[in-house]
Amino acid sequence: MPTATMTTKGQVTIPLAVRTDLRLEAGVRVEFRRGDDGSYSLRAATRPVSDLFGCLPPHRGPALTVEEMSDRMAAGAAEANR
Repeated sequence: MPTATMTTKGQVTIPLAVRTDLRLEAGVRVEFRRGDDGSYSLRAATRPVSDLFGCLPPHRGPALTVEEMSDRMAAGAAEANR
């Protein structure tokens, strides 16, 4: 099981194996969730755009504006996170 040591500033380097498993890269935000039993879990608060592939049905019709595409991507991501 990977371990890490906290510095006096409260910083921890996440071990490479964990970063790889969680697909964490520099600049990715992480969130800590407290479970009912008092334990904490770590997860990426952001996801790569590639995770959104296939979450929307194919579009048939006139081209969409950037705003329309953004709205549809946000709706698909919200549905995927439920």
